[in-house]
Amino acid sequence: MSYTAPTKDLLFNMAHLADLDGLAAKVPAHADHGQETAAAVLEECAKLAEQVIAPLNHEGDKNPSSFSQGEVRTTAGFKEAFRQFVEGGWQGLVHPEGYGGQGLPKTIAAGCQELVQAANLSFALCPLLTDGAIEALLTAGTETQKQTYIPRLIDGSWTGTMNLTEPQAGSDLALIRTRAEPQGDGRYKLFGTKIFITYGEHDMADNIVHLVLARTPDAPSGVKGISLFLVPKYLVNADGSLGARNDVHCVSIEHKLGIKASPTAVLQFGDHGGAIGEMVGEENRGLEYMFIMMNAARYGVGIQGIAVCERAYQQAVAYAKDRVQSRPVDGSQAGPATIIHHPDVRRMLMTMRAQTEACRSLALFAAGCYDRAHAQGDKEAQALYEFLVPLVKGYSTEVSHEVTSLGVQVHGGMGFIEETGAAQHYRDAKILNIYEGTTAIQANDLIGRKTLRDGGQFALDLAQRMEETEAELSNHGAAAHAMRANLAHARQAFEAVVDYMAAHGKGRPNAVFAGSVPYLMLAGNLIAGWCLARGLLVAEKALEAGEDLAFMEAKVTTARFYAEHILPRTAALRDAILNGADSCLALPLESF
Repeated sequence: MSYTAPTKDLLFNMAHLADLDGLAAKVPAHADHGQETAAAVLEECAKLAEQVIAPLNHEGDKNPSSFSQGEVRTTAGFKEAFRQFVEGGWQGLVHPEGYGGQGLPKTIAAGCQELVQAANLSFALCPLLTDGAIEALLTAGTETQKQTYIPRLIDGSWTGTMNLTEPQAGSDLALIRTRAEPQGDGRYKLFGTKIFITYGEHDMADNIVHLVLARTPDAPSGVKGISLFLVPKYLVNADGSLGARNDVHCVSIEHKLGIKASPTAVLQFGDHGGAIGEMVGEENRGLEYMFIMMNAARYGVGIQGIAVCERAYQQAVAYAKDRVQSRPVDGSQAGPATIIHHPDVRRMLMTMRAQTEACRSLALFAAGCYDRAHAQGDKEAQALYEFLVPLVKGYSTEVSHEVTSLGVQVHGGMGFIEETGAAQHYRDAKILNIYEGTTAIQANDLIGRKTLRDGGQFALDLAQRMEETEAELSNHGAAAHAMRANLAHARQAFEAVVDYMAAHGKGRPNAVFAGSVPYLMLAGNLIAGWCLARGLLVAEKALEAGEDLAFMEAKVTTARFYAEHILPRTAALRDAILNGADSCLALPLESF
């Protein structure tokens, strides 16, 4: 159950999908943040992930966080590992240097995030939520709030949480009831219950900074009446020191299917007079600000999906190379062989590998778009990043179910036994397409806000870019020709669906949104495949130059497998979307 950081593949994608050196050449602030810096940073992060954080993963599953009398004790070793994490500066990678961060591109930070998440999903959730809190304060906080809270969040003295969900308000945040009563001095007292709060209580930091959605007394109903409040576990004095315990308390933590070491808290605000908080930004704009946190977290959850795929793949390969069972079907060996000799095991391993690498290339391509948008003011890159985020989140996390399930399957009966650890990856992966917006929520966003807003034109323009890649593929060998043919078919399926949605989005919205998740899966499959195709072109040229032969040959073979085994799924998704709406909606509600 050891873990080896895939730094070489990460660096390949940073160079050729995110164009990290191009960013460094064009943006003075990132002049020192090219491939050389990325390699050095990833090397150090890999050491921490492999040697310190990964060994705690299975232990956290066996001995998860515990709750007693309002306090949470994390798995043995987590507190010490977190201290090494923050002392190494890892919490501040992308955040501004003025607040104690390092100001690195998102591309480099995303690579490090994958390593930490692959090492231990439960552990890595704490810094993931803290990143979101920092982003929200940077966007909407006052300068006093920024100076008071952000440096301490970055140095790990304090951690951050996101408080949206209530017992009656899950995805529908219009139903939020937590109330915030003004005290006349700029402060508020909060009263209410929040559930599913990741690291809402723990013992790894001196303070926990809760960002909480609540309503003021005269707020309008629905989502337009939600404000954002900063509510620390311990009140903060004017000099930045910690004061009295605030009236926010953990009343329980959840017992979960997976990510067991991550404490998921039920928090009670105001049972003893009111939890003191201060507003972040303007009144009634809380949901807008919280979406800053949510979008950062959604991308991060997509990285989690890729990370658990990589961990499951590595474990499955190691087992397949060691497990002896049955003779090879081609008679190449007289006696039983290790199972990696069997064609179906190879098929499963290649499926795991190809999907993991495809999703990684998609995520780092998106990170490169983000960096160009934020460092260069590139509006087209910003629009592309926004289009890709629901795919990074939705597609990668859906893929993680298939990949981790295959990981169990490769182990056979031993995969069903907890001691091997294969089942943990499968269980941990399940939450990923639920929290921070289910796959359906990501898909609805992809249709409503990203595809239909301009009649599908942005999506079709993106397809045109893929067609240009197809033309380049025609000038290379067999693998490139296989990719070109299958990419073209997948692109045409995508274009047909976009045309269908643009034609029926207003007149038959139920029919269109019945195909929302299949559309997300089709788009994710296609665009991840396009990213692999671009990597294939790079690998083909490297092979022609005699560079890094083993690695580049593996990139070509993996891309061809994806083209021949994964891209063809888009045709079935297209047909289900175009022809299946009626059967999806036909059964009367009372018949369910």
